[in-house]
Amino acid sequence: MADIFAATTGTSALSVDQVAFEKLAYFALRPEMYFDQFADVQATNATNPGASVKFTVFADLAAATTALGEAEDVTPVAMSDSQVTVTLNEYGNATVTTAKLRASSFLPVDPVAANAVGYNAGLSIDTIARNALQAGTNVIYATGGAQTATTRLTMKTDQTLVAKDIRRAVAALRGANVPTIGGNYVGFIHPDVSYDLRGITDASGWRDSYKYTNAMPLYNGEIGMFEGVRFMESPRAPLFTNAFNGAGAAGTGDSYGTLIMGQQALAKAVSMGGEYGSQPTIVYGTIQDLLQRFRPVGWKHFVGYSVFRQEALRRIESASSIGDNNA
Repeated sequence: MADIFAATTGTSALSVDQVAFEKLAYFALRPEMYFDQFADVQATNATNPGASVKFTVFADLAAATTALGEAEDVTPVAMSDSQVTVTLNEYGNATVTTAKLRASSFLPVDPVAANAVGYNAGLSIDTIARNALQAGTNVIYATGGAQTATTRLTMKTDQTLVAKDIRRAVAALRGANVPTIGGNYVGFIHPDVSYDLRGITDASGWRDSYKYTNAMPLYNGEIGMFEGVRFMESPRAPLFTNAFNGAGAAGTGDSYGTLIMGQQALAKAVSMGGEYGSQPTIVYGTIQDLLQRFRPVGWKHFVGYSVFRQEALRRIESASSIGDNNA
């Protein structure tokens, strides 16, 4: 009897089978953006467009505690002020696609380029805000190790963040009369540091965010509250790599910065004149090649950030027991 399957046509006989490609575009794993939202000092009534903005802070008069004489006039005192300058800079990025790429791609390229450029704008500006915050001058060094450092260079790999470091930062803010943000201070903490802190604090000290969700709206990335600080966990929290070697010099040890802040810690200035505004502008560039094959898309912004009140910001530097260079 003949084998009816002897001449079966399968994938080995013809070359018509092809690899299938999913037409949905995926992107790299992206961190959340937290820092810009806390720039609560902004120029809302500037005299004119400019390359920098000066904010004026008036000092309070000293308390008058001496009784007035019945027949004496009061002695006037002079008022005083200081200024904080925020310098604006231009920032931007762009990408260009070609006609051949757009014609031969199995998925639309222009939406992918727009998505990449838009996210890059947000990430770039938020990073600039983070960099301004992490440059604050009030630094506390964590006390979780056998010894406590006085500078970044003298840190040790066992110098992890502990509860009393948070309490110390909060005490410093309250002692400086720094207002809270919605009733609590705000903290940015790296996941490696959060691991250490949450490992040594008991359940009664740490309040998970779901326990107070109904009482107040959550910040993006908020993980919980401890010692009056609402913490947001992010791998983009300050990280100073190769900062120490455990013997008073630079080396392979990484220093993590946990930021604790209240109101008016960060100032933001933007230009409302010309082609700029309060947010980055997406620009579809002019096609200038002779055959109109190159299509640019990008973003631009004219913005500046600066610490507004140093007393409203504390940075606690620590190592981590699970950090790449600290474990």
